[in-house]
Amino acid sequence: MEQISVPTGSRTELVDITALVEEAVRRAGVENALCTVFVPHTTAAVTINENADPDVAQDILRMVDSLIPFEAGYRHTEGNSAAHIKSSLVGESIQVIVEGGRLRLGTWQGIYFAEFDGPRSRKVWVSFSPLL
Repeated sequence: MEQISVPTGSRTELVDITALVEEAVRRAGVENALCTVFVPHTTAAVTINENADPDVAQDILRMVDSLIPFEAGYRHTEGNSAAHIKSSLVGESIQVIVEGGRLRLGTWQGIYFAEFDGPRSRKVWVSFSPLL
């Protein structure tokens, strides 16, 4: 298993971690596997989406923030219920096929760490399972 550090600078942001996951694949030396990317936090998530146009990430964040506002009469006393809800909806893990030592992402796809309660210093775990 590999651990990736992801520093975030805003309350909400999508950080493209594709290159960091690709580097983890190279360090692990895997040729053909299933790559699992897991976020061990309850107020963050991971997703795959377009990384060719940065406006897509901004549009996603804007809409998620409008659907799940930070202030909405939540009962959780820490004041970050919106971040917990967003994390649950987006999800804590993804899987990507590794073939020939490379991630098999679509032409426009990238892997994003989704921060919903930053800024913070976060971590992402990457593991590999052989393809049978």
